[in-house]
Amino acid sequence: MSLPQRTSLFRSVWALAWPGILSNITVPLLSLTDTTIAGHLGSAACIGAVALGGMLFNMAYWLCGFLRMGTGGLTAQQCGAGRETEAAHTLSRALVVAAMLSGVLLVCQTPLADVAFALMDAPAGTEALARRYFGIVVWGVPAVLGTYAFSGWFLGMQNARYPMWTAIGQNLLNMAASLWLVVGCGWGVEGVATGTLVAQWAGVLLCMALWQRRYGHLLHALLHAPLRERGSLGRFFRVNRDIFLRTLCLVGVTTCFTAAGAAQGDLVLAANTLLMQFFVFYSYLMDGFAYAGEALGGRCCGARRRTDYVRLTRHLFKWGAALAAVFTALYALLGTQALTLLTNQAAVAQTAATYLPFAVAIPLLSTAAFLFDGLYIGATATRGMLGSMLVATAAFFGTLIVSPTHNAALWCAFLAFLALRGGMQAVLYGKVVRGIEDIL
Repeated sequence: MSLPQRTSLFRSVWALAWPGILSNITVPLLSLTDTTIAGHLGSAACIGAVALGGMLFNMAYWLCGFLRMGTGGLTAQQCGAGRETEAAHTLSRALVVAAMLSGVLLVCQTPLADVAFALMDAPAGTEALARRYFGIVVWGVPAVLGTYAFSGWFLGMQNARYPMWTAIGQNLLNMAASLWLVVGCGWGVEGVATGTLVAQWAGVLLCMALWQRRYGHLLHALLHAPLRERGSLGRFFRVNRDIFLRTLCLVGVTTCFTAAGAAQGDLVLAANTLLMQFFVFYSYLMDGFAYAGEALGGRCCGARRRTDYVRLTRHLFKWGAALAAVFTALYALLGTQALTLLTNQAAVAQTAATYLPFAVAIPLLSTAAFLFDGLYIGATATRGMLGSMLVATAAFFGTLIVSPTHNAALWCAFLAFLALRGGMQAVLYGKVVRGIEDIL
């Protein structure tokens, strides 16, 4: 199964990229809605409770993102090789892992909550509300992890629209249910949490319905997957282990970035928070193209077509170069105005403007990392991803050790982290291409 020619390749990449971009856009809208609802409950503690509870789950789900990425890469290869039955087996393994992880988190929810809230040291009133929020939303863990498995599988099967419809439907239902339960029923923080829980289970049920509609002929293979097959199962766990460790490094860097900014005072923390929105926005955009690289790259690898994989890489980097140039120019020309829209605090905007050149450099220095991540996942070259991440993470913390109290050094460390991730993956890219013949 070869890739289409130039014009059709453009369409293939865009057909997989835009649903991912649209799905990503719904994420901050959902957070904004929950915060807005909590903000009208008459207490600052309600806002803090939703923020703290949401942060706990966001961190846990981010670490479990390997379920989506690993499943997507393996499935894309099996799709490219025309092995639908093996693709169904991959989904079955992913769902079993999701169920096992969910069981562990549900059984251990009380001690995990105790440790997490002890580390946060929140005010007593806020913590009490956050625990009530946590106690409800935690029962959505199986649904969220199941949705991750389905979303990765759909993308691997070159179907980016099902995850998009799931994300949009889930988030719209969350907003509607939370509003009704809070405003209509007067449930308070419990209403926000229950709305989230209902939407999470609706999301996984929608995934199941969509899967049955289009891939129902694979139900027997899904239900009778050889879960104890050592070769396939071992590869599944190796890929997901590497992605988990790589994500752990990423979480460590972003957490340390925030903590190091906070140590320099509220003004610097606020300024850095605003500037990081430039990175978050660009990441939402580039993740869409990373998804395309993952799906199409995996397809090339499954079909053992090195030439097509290299051609896809060149095509994606043409997209990346154009987008990096456009957003670098936009950030440079309109960055100051954007900061004034993000805050009405003059001191915060002025401090952020001082460090704006670092944010302007983000598109140029991060694009390669985003695109290579997708291509490497498609090739299940997760060991190379992990190695690159370890080098970049070491550089980040090494820079902070040399100069821990200067915000400019903090931003230099973060930009070096982004650049080294892409740079190391570029160095290892030739090895990835040479290994394509031996993937399946």
